[in-house]
Amino acid sequence: MKTAIVLLITIMLFTDCSTPKKTSTKEDTPKVSGTDVLKGGTSFNNPVVIMVESERAGLDEEYKWLSNNYQGYALIRRRHVSRSSRHYDVVRIKTKQGQVKDIYFDSTRFWGKN
Repeated sequence: MKTAIVLLITIMLFTDCSTPKKTSTKEDTPKVSGTDVLKGGTSFNNPVVIMVESERAGLDEEYKWLSNNYQGYALIRRRHVSRSSRHYDVVRIKTKQGQVKDIYFDSTRFWGKN
């Protein structure tokens, strides 16, 4: 029993005392913003999947996702696309940084349902 306790304390000391290595960053390294991070919605192969049962709720979820991930965006247009028996909403936005992006939503689950 004492051996197990000593072993446990030793393990805890080694894991608690280890410090992560710090790496230096150069001044000219570009900073990554939240809008640069791959979050889904970038293509038909990587859409944001909306899991609701009605079209109204689906549209609400799409706009909620856009607001959460692209705060201050401006809607340019939205279009519906059917592809390989799936339904997609492709929403073109302009980010507050001025980038124009197409965001892909898989709307198969709710498309055409009231």
